[in-house]
Amino acid sequence: MAKDMNKMLKQVQKMQAEMERIQAELGEKQVEGSAGGGMVKVVANGRQEVLSVKIDKEVVDPEDVEMLEDLVTAAVNQALENAQKMQAEGMSQLTGGMQIPGLGM
Repeated sequence: MAKDMNKMLKQVQKMQAEMERIQAELGEKQVEGSAGGGMVKVVANGRQEVLSVKIDKEVVDPEDVEMLEDLVTAAVNQALENAQKMQAEGMSQLTGGMQIPGLGM
């Protein structure tokens, strides 16, 4: 019985190490979201952290701030959605494609 527990513990430790490796890799990878035909671009990493926001001067209109706000929101949401997809792909490497509740990053 102790031998089985030892084996299981080693498997869990190996899985934790692999998860840490994947998380580190995701932190280095970048995805982009854009809106307004590329007039607003947002770059995020695989940890869903926004790294940069680029706004084309042509889309900045002091009379229509709401449009710019909407474009920024749309670009951020798209970048974060792309980061979530990349994160899910990374996790599927670890789990062999199995969906394991609570194993999100």
